[in-house]
Amino acid sequence: MQETPFSSGYIAIAGPPNAGKSTLLNQLLKQKLSIVTPKPQTTRKKITGIYHNTACQIIFLDTPGIMAPMQMLHEAMLKTTRETLKEADAILALIPATKHGGLFDREFTGQLFTEWLQPSGKPVIALLNKCDLLEQNEIQEALQIIRETWSPQQTLAISALEGTGTEEMIDTLLPYLPYDHPFYPEDILSTAPERFFVSEIIREKIFMQFGKEIPYSTEVVIDEFREQHDDDPSRKELIRCSIVVERDTQKHIIIGRKGSALKKLGQASRQDIEELLQKPVYLELFVKVRPQWRKKKGLLKSYGYN
Repeated sequence: MQETPFSSGYIAIAGPPNAGKSTLLNQLLKQKLSIVTPKPQTTRKKITGIYHNTACQIIFLDTPGIMAPMQMLHEAMLKTTRETLKEADAILALIPATKHGGLFDREFTGQLFTEWLQPSGKPVIALLNKCDLLEQNEIQEALQIIRETWSPQQTLAISALEGTGTEEMIDTLLPYLPYDHPFYPEDILSTAPERFFVSEIIREKIFMQFGKEIPYSTEVVIDEFREQHDDDPSRKELIRCSIVVERDTQKHIIIGRKGSALKKLGQASRQDIEELLQKPVYLELFVKVRPQWRKKKGLLKSYGYN
């Protein structure tokens, strides 16, 4: 009996903020691994998601959105994206479709290909995401423009939110996976530790609960993550976190009147953290002011930005 061929490799997901990169990763893994909000620049660090089926194992690398840097934090995020593209065997370029102002942003797509994708020397599969916004003839027109203008190895239309075209996308990636053995066991979905995803959950709730500059001025640091290793399921994990902001006024907003906003944030975060860890959690949140932390190399490094 002939053995079924197996392939594995690393695929980076690149595109502008709010292109649907994190939504695509979550859709592929059938689990919420990467945080998603309606606001741009939610993803700040590389998220590794491991996809398995009988034919392949794909290590997807979700990257921060590509944008014009306005401060040192943005520069660190873009550095992460550049380094991730170098690690990948191929790149998925997410190009979000739009119903207004053209079929997609051609100016940004041109910059994406000429400044980021083509210099990497890696095979590029262009994905027209959010294709549910367009009519079928518009989809074909957009794909033709992308093919003729930038010559990616493949072009596909998908809807990361609805899952449309994702199975075809996996089949399209198989020839670009260079290895014939899996790197990780089938029950592993990411190489990142649990404490990373805990901090990401809290950041997501901050994005959802607060407006204006608050989410962008905030970082979440895990100060203590004490796991219980006994057989008592009622014993809670202890997690202490610092929510770092830049100004006292931001601290007061996050805490709220008599601590009401911080309490609401903690309740929403704890619910998702317990679902992630599959065990009860005692979550403590503290708010600390670190003026202009997004512009200070030392602080950025301590928060995990290179």
